[in-house]
Formats: sequence, structure tokens, C-alpha cells
Amino acid sequence: MKAVIQRVSKASVTIEGEKVANIQQGLLILLGIENADTQEDIAWLSKKIANLRIFNDEEGVMNTSLLDVNGEAIVVSQFTLHASTKKGNRPSYIKAAKPDVAIPLYEAFVKQLETEIDKKVQTGEFGADMKVELLNDGPVTILIDTKDKK
Repeated sequence: MKAVIQRVSKASVTIEGEKVANIQQGLLILLGIENADTQEDIAWLSKKIANLRIFNDEEGVMNTSLLDVNGEAIVVSQFTLHASTKKGNRPSYIKAAKPDVAIPLYEAFVKQLETEIDKKVQTGEFGADMKVELLNDGPVTILIDTKDKK
């Protein structure tokens, strides 16, 4: 699994003119799933995200987590995170999991993150044409790949 985690002051997802997700302070998480991903990846990544100390404390130091600030989260599926640009100019998405594999893992990740942060996690819609808006706070953007554990 690959994730792009963005600390936001606000974020939303709109599909066909309808806002389906809307948060204030928290994280917008773009999640890419590949065929080799497992429940172990889900558990590790959700725990890492919930506890990642990327929010400012009272002294302005990034020392608090999503849990500490009681922040919200949106998770958006993003198969293009597994793009390979090694050959030519057209990215290959061969490593990205097909919907029959990706959807159950995506849904399991959302449920596990809800457990970790003890609140509802908002989402986009898997496979939909989504318009994602965000106000990146900082900006703070973190890339995590569960295969590297970094």
C-alpha cells in the first residue's frame, strides 16, 4: 500500500456536483492498493497514520497526532500512486490492484482507521470521477509505502 497523507485545514470530495465528504482539521489520505497488499499492511498503515505526529503542539512544533488533535480524515482511493513511468511517457498501472482485490482492501483500511481514531472516516467513491479540494496546512505532505515501512 502506498499513501499520500496531507495535513489539511479543510478538505472535501465532490462527485457529480454532490459533496460526499467534507472535513475541517485533519488528514486527507490518498490510498493506492496493489495485489500484494494484505491485512498486515492495513493494520500497520492505519496505526502509523493515526499516531503520526505531524500536527503542531502549543509551541508550534509538529509533536501531536490526529488522535491528539481529535482530527478528522478522508480516504480517497488512488490507483495512480502505483504508476510506473520507467518506459515511455504513458504510465503503466500494472502494479495497481484491480477492483475485485482493491475494493475489499480499501474498505477494510477505512474500517481499521475508524477503529484506530475512534470516529467515522469519510471517503470518496471507489472508481468515481472525484473532485478533491483541500487546503494543505503547512504544507505538510507525507509519503508512506508499507512495503518499505517508511
